Amino acid sequence: MIQAILWDVDGTLLDFEKSEWHGIRACLEEIGFYGCDDAMLHRYSEINRLHWEALERGELTKQEVLTGRFRTFFEQEGIYCPDIGALNESYQKKLGQDFFENENSIALCQKLHGKYRQYVVTNGTVEAQRNKLEGSGLFAYMDGVFISDEIGVEKPGIGFFTPILEELRGVPKEGILIVGDSLTSDMRGGNNAGIRCCWYNPHGKENTAGVRLDCEIRSLWEIEEVLGKF
Repeated sequence: MIQAILWDVDGTLLDFEKSEWHGIRACLEEIGFYGCDDAMLHRYSEINRLHWEALERGELTKQEVLTGRFRTFFEQEGIYCPDIGALNESYQKKLGQDFFENENSIALCQKLHGKYRQYVVTNGTVEAQRNKLEGSGLFAYMDGVFISDEIGVEKPGIGFFTPILEELRGVPKEGILIVGDSLTSDMRGGNNAGIRCCWYNPHGKENTAGVRLDCEIRSLWEIEEVLGKF
């Protein structure tokens, strides 16, 4: 029986791509670049994904990801940015201010509140994640929030899950379910922690990471049926 749900935020409860694109456009306009089209944003998203996956493998530090993705993008696009560090700070603020829920996720968390213990588990930055959780109203339905910057370890590292499992001591591992969109971060992290894994896969992608999945959902609201099975 599932007793606790560990929710990923970006790409799961919230539409990260929409926030990302909104924030990038605004930041580029701040440095005087107004020609950002969807094709450029797609290229940035791919660069960003590759940087975060390198972080998950331990090949980059968080700071190298936060500034390196922009440096690579600007070099590729031929955009001049006088201060990448300042631009990243502005971007983090915008991510915390401009957020969009996936599939009425707030109503879903509200419905599950009190029936299950719910926690946020995220690799995002403290400023962006706490602001969006407060602003969106998701924070009110969570029993705890675990952010990699505060823990000092990124998903999928087992060290990220150590304080979570300590918080949930007394709950058997088969009673803990992580729900997320990333195979390499959320699902591999769940594998490492020995807990149940539910892949949120709205676009029907293939499991190319070779990770164990206990279930797969195309819609967030399918989680209700999943919870009834375990």
